[in-house]
Amino acid sequence: MKLILYSKQDCCLCEGLLTKLQQVKNVDFELEVREITTNSDWFDRYQYEIPVLCLFNDRQQEQELPRFPPRSPVTKLEDLLQRYV
Repeated sequence: MKLILYSKQDCCLCEGLLTKLQQVKNVDFELEVREITTNSDWFDRYQYEIPVLCLFNDRQQEQELPRFPPRSPVTKLEDLLQRYV
């Protein structure tokens, strides 16, 4: 499974989600972090929404996953990701 995290430098919510993704142990995935300030399309789309986590699906399309509450434990993130494996 491939995940894409749309993020921005110095965003505490982005850093928190990235830290939780790095702690996930029960779901195998590849993670690509995309800095929205490096691409005007990403910035226009996500500047008020970050962090945004997307699944790169079998049809080679990005599917936005539901927003993950920042205070939720890693186990809840694992449960969310398990639905897409």
